[in-house]
Amino acid sequence: MAVKNLAAVLHGPLDIRLEDREIPKPGFNDVLLQIGSVGICGSDIKYWKYGKCGIFILEKPMVMGHEASGTVVQIGPGVKHLKVGDRAAIEPGVPCRTCRLCKSGKYNLCKDIFFCATPPDDGSICRFYKHAADFCFKLPDNVSLEEGALLEPLSVAVYACQRGDVTLGSAVLICGAGPVGVLTLLVAKQMGASCVVITDIDEERLNFARLKGADHAIKVNTTDYKEFADFVIDKVGFQPDSTIECSGTDFSFSMGIHATYPGGSVVMVGRCQGNTSIPYNVAATKQVDIKGLFRYVNCYPTALEMVESGRIDLKDFVTHRFDMTETVKAFETVDDKAMKAIKVIINCN
Repeated sequence: MAVKNLAAVLHGPLDIRLEDREIPKPGFNDVLLQIGSVGICGSDIKYWKYGKCGIFILEKPMVMGHEASGTVVQIGPGVKHLKVGDRAAIEPGVPCRTCRLCKSGKYNLCKDIFFCATPPDDGSICRFYKHAADFCFKLPDNVSLEEGALLEPLSVAVYACQRGDVTLGSAVLICGAGPVGVLTLLVAKQMGASCVVITDIDEERLNFARLKGADHAIKVNTTDYKEFADFVIDKVGFQPDSTIECSGTDFSFSMGIHATYPGGSVVMVGRCQGNTSIPYNVAATKQVDIKGLFRYVNCYPTALEMVESGRIDLKDFVTHRFDMTETVKAFETVDDKAMKAIKVIINCN
């Protein structure tokens, strides 16, 4: 094993440095993994560009990356379900397991959760990474390390559809055709949705969504969210039972409230800016439930089964690959719209 542990460390906005760190030692119920693949998420880009994402603010240097998989190289004495040589996907959030939220099954909301690359917790763009074994999922032979890393955004999509009560015969509107939006499209189809509509401002992303099975892929054609809601309803011929907002724009959130069928729900996957008037009275009058979403809970096994069984194919999501020494270039590629990246993977070994 290497003496040092090369890691991509964020020191401040636009300041990622490659640094050597000590290789951590696994505790009783931990595993040490040689990291294989790490995906770059929109939240990673926000930390890199602005030093913050939502309510989380970078206050000290932090190793980047939370969409990861790797190969087990050491195990703690309490670990039974993994062995050295196993490949595993890493669910990046490890809760306290003892608080009221954890015991009620809402461990994603635990106030003492460790979550990779969310300040102050270090992430997984490094050669070697230690993690709680019960939040590592063994990958079957037909699932690659890259696909294992993408189980993280796929788990977001699974949880979004669960929160939106997507079931057999559901009509679903997805706002935003980025990676999470298109993954949500795939999951909604697997959960039985009869029609999935997706919107975006980017025609190339909409084309990818069409390729992945969207029944309708509609480009945003106005700045008036009520007008666009009416346009979508008129074009598809019905109102969706659930709207899943993945773009993080006030426009789409407001549009979704207007578009959703009375008694339906709007799931907030993206984080709105909060700079415009939100039609809460419309939501109340239509009895549309506005549901927050924070990461996922108990979704990794479902996501893994969907990939292992072949019901969801993640291979064509990866458009760019970089070595860990090219981490800055990888981040620049995600941020540069001209590169037309869907998912960028950093290979750490």
